[in-house]
Amino acid sequence: MNKVHILAFPYPAQGHILPLLDLIHHLALRGLTVTIIITPKNVPILNPLLSSHPNTVQTLVLPFPPHPNIPAGAENVREVGNRGNYPFINALSKLQPEIIHWFATHSNPPVALVSDFFLGWTQQLASQLSIPRITFYCSGASLIAILQRCWKNLHFYNSQGDNNIINFPEIPGTPSFKREHLPTLFLRYKESEPESEFVRESMLLNDASWGCVFNTFRALEGSYLDHIKEELGHKSVFSVGPLGLGRAESDPNRGSEVLRWLDEVEEEASVLYVCFGSQKLMRKEQMEALAVGLEKSETRFVWVVKTASTKEEMDEGFGLVPEGFADRVSGRGLVVTGWAPQVAILSHRAVGGFVSHCGWNSVLEAMTSGVVIVGWPMEADQFVNAKMLVEDRGLGVRVCEGSDFVPDPDEWGQVVKAVMVRDSAEKRRAKLMREEAIGAVREGGESSMDVEKLVKSLLELGVKQG
Repeated sequence: MNKVHILAFPYPAQGHILPLLDLIHHLALRGLTVTIIITPKNVPILNPLLSSHPNTVQTLVLPFPPHPNIPAGAENVREVGNRGNYPFINALSKLQPEIIHWFATHSNPPVALVSDFFLGWTQQLASQLSIPRITFYCSGASLIAILQRCWKNLHFYNSQGDNNIINFPEIPGTPSFKREHLPTLFLRYKESEPESEFVRESMLLNDASWGCVFNTFRALEGSYLDHIKEELGHKSVFSVGPLGLGRAESDPNRGSEVLRWLDEVEEEASVLYVCFGSQKLMRKEQMEALAVGLEKSETRFVWVVKTASTKEEMDEGFGLVPEGFADRVSGRGLVVTGWAPQVAILSHRAVGGFVSHCGWNSVLEAMTSGVVIVGWPMEADQFVNAKMLVEDRGLGVRVCEGSDFVPDPDEWGQVVKAVMVRDSAEKRRAKLMREEAIGAVREGGESSMDVEKLVKSLLELGVKQG
């Protein structure tokens, strides 16, 4: 008897692809066979998963379709930044004929398609294949509640001036945002422009899927999950996060210097971790303000700095730590250039706070480590995430906003000092949320139970198709 076979289609961006691979790992552990649609240059990202499940996880490697707005050879959004999402979504849709041909000639064709929410057009692909599609949301439920409301009421939200406050009274907590703080994917939309219209139609198709899976957990976002269930009118909404708990980080031998430095810190939860992800390069003025503020905060810290990669960036001082700073804070602070083992740092007993842009993966890593978020949202989903964390849940503070903002060093230093005191309210709430996060994925926890329900549903689909 053939094993139940699932087709998975991740979106090629780091924050999207890794959580879906984590979900596939859970499906494979429970006896499902999975084929992953991937393009050649993204295959190495799959290697840890493929080596863990050599008999149950396979690949369908297809060439990345050329696109006039994607540089030749680029196959992952990290190579082009956020502006690449519209071209990537459109380009990947050109893979449909090859997927249909592969499906038609397979001896044990998949019984369901699990695909990223940026690939909503795959709903039509699933219909052509006569199999159900499950939307995978690597993001939080609060973001999706906001984003889908925007796409459905496009003309209303697009007609609001940039200085207007946009209200969402139908969504739990009745959130409101400056228009420029709405998700970047929505803000890039241009009416009647073919690629924009395709993205909008693609996003709206997500609501037609058989079910949806969220990388979140009920203690953090229960009200938003219930809202989405109500909106969709069915119960096939699974919250399975935080996925990736305990995921091994790449380059295990690197970063040991940071961890040794942290080992020498005696006081628990006294170190602030400062990192804005792999894509954000800070301007000279921002670097100087951050350095002065950290110095004035009198707080221990680890600052991971993305450095300039072009001569022009170097000449303008992008990513440049002010001269003499490292010496002045020696013993109290550590500056790291390039890669650092973020999960290992956040989960270290000495770390108690995280200055972050509030990307969803970083949010979940902070929640599972029990550290306070000091938020500086800049783009994409980050403003929505920061609002939920700070205003809804009290799990952090917002210190700045916007990718071009230059903080006042005195204010920035004072905020850091206040939130990092031994027993701040935010620290206490963060520790409690850590227990909730870990409990959710433990056997018998709500997220673990939702994984089991998802697997049961997929196995039932296999019986029906069989």
